[in-house]
Amino acid sequence: MTGLSLLAIAAHRDDAELTCGGTLIRAVDAGHAVGVLDLTQGEMGTRGSAAVRAAEAEAAARVMGLAVRENLGLPDAGIRNDDDTRARLVHVLRRLRPRVVIAPAPTGRHPDHRRATELIRDACFLAGLAKYAPSDAEAVRPFKLLHAISYREDPVKPTFVVEITDQFERKMAAIRCYGSQFDGATQAGEVYPNGEPLYDMVTHHAARYGSLIRARYGEAFLTEETMRVDDVTTLDVSTF
Repeated sequence: MTGLSLLAIAAHRDDAELTCGGTLIRAVDAGHAVGVLDLTQGEMGTRGSAAVRAAEAEAAARVMGLAVRENLGLPDAGIRNDDDTRARLVHVLRRLRPRVVIAPAPTGRHPDHRRATELIRDACFLAGLAKYAPSDAEAVRPFKLLHAISYREDPVKPTFVVEITDQFERKMAAIRCYGSQFDGATQAGEVYPNGEPLYDMVTHHAARYGSLIRARYGEAFLTEETMRVDDVTTLDVSTF
């Protein structure tokens, strides 16, 4: 493999499907090599088990058409941004060589999500330092780091929204692979309960983000750097 175009790094199995699954599928549809790296095995989850969630993650990967899905094996509910963990993640980044990395939102109620965001950003930078954690793989740094901010309740306006209307049913099919986690559930991860079934809430959130770009379904992302525009006459999304 010469390198992935897009890699989503998530704290737990199913996080990527919930927050950016449609975007991953859309990239696959466009012919890109796409992967997911789950940082933990989800062994601390109230429902299911690590073994069950591993099988569910493999099924979801097939639905999404991923080129690779790996697990770093960090302790669930115990992710740390320390030297050893950063070095482990750096080795994977150098081997997979992603151009774009999707990380969790900078804030979140689950400690693993917040800590994973800091860990991922630090590891992406360190992966480009030739003298850091020497290995057979060449030092390389991803070009772009995105934060998937679906389901966030803090007042952060997305930098951009990816339309996933054509990919939405496959996104939901990938999410439904995690029956141990979501069948009959009314909340999950950063998806706060409102009395509806979880699958309905995912649909409503995707419709809300889609409405921001005048589309049926979308997924929201945040970048710390300003987006560049070369030709303002080609800008999409009508003001009126």
